[in-house]
Amino acid sequence: MKLASGCFYGNALKRRLIGGFSLIETTYPPNLLVPKHAHECAYFCFVLQGTYTETYDRRTRTCHPSSLIFHPPGETHSDRFETAGGRCFNVQLQPDFLERVREHSMIMDRPAEFRRAPLAYLATKLYHEFKTIDDPSALLIEGLTLEILGEGSKQSTNSSRRQPPQWLAQAREMLHADFSTNPSLTLIASFVGVHPVHLARAFRQHYRCTIGEYVRQLRIQFASRELSRSDTPLVEIAAAAGFCSQSHFSTVFKRYTSFTPAEYRASSHTR
Repeated sequence: MKLASGCFYGNALKRRLIGGFSLIETTYPPNLLVPKHAHECAYFCFVLQGTYTETYDRRTRTCHPSSLIFHPPGETHSDRFETAGGRCFNVQLQPDFLERVREHSMIMDRPAEFRRAPLAYLATKLYHEFKTIDDPSALLIEGLTLEILGEGSKQSTNSSRRQPPQWLAQAREMLHADFSTNPSLTLIASFVGVHPVHLARAFRQHYRCTIGEYVRQLRIQFASRELSRSDTPLVEIAAAAGFCSQSHFSTVFKRYTSFTPAEYRASSHTR
């Protein structure tokens, strides 16, 4: 099934049409299975709340809060949401808009996923402008959309040119397994058999952030899932995620998501 421009599964909370693109906020009920489908237009999906597994092109990816996913036109995919459901912010790009941009620069034409700055930051700013109703917001929205498209195309191109070596992928897997314990750079480097300086430099080159920033993002993703699907006290979530205190957790969480943990949980439970 190919969905026409502006059509998405789920419940559309709000829509805005600006120039050559449309912005749509959608919610999804718990345990929803979205069947295989494609979209007529390319679009970015910024995950605001909830977690879901997406199957595309014989591959799967897990989409967490603050993930930004690019879907080229005609890409077939299906989604399975977890028990907390989900909320997404979609930015759909019209073909004529993409063609105008393509006249001046290269843009991505393959599926891509981004989980780190500056794209998560730009997408958060874009969502805030989408929620704002005033005259300058339309101009800001157009500018931010072009920034996201440009930065996403650059990251996608750099990523396709050179894949990370196996030892670096192992280091990344180690971070995913032990993000709450704050493993030292020296320990990780020793585990994969390289010098700590080489590890730090290669990690930034391939993943465009430091190891510390990456660990912090993993902690925020873990905390977002726990806030969405449980009533565990904030102090316990902070400790399980590896934060030194609840106040530190609250400060970092708001910096990354623009919500306090309590606001995020309240919004998740009222969907």
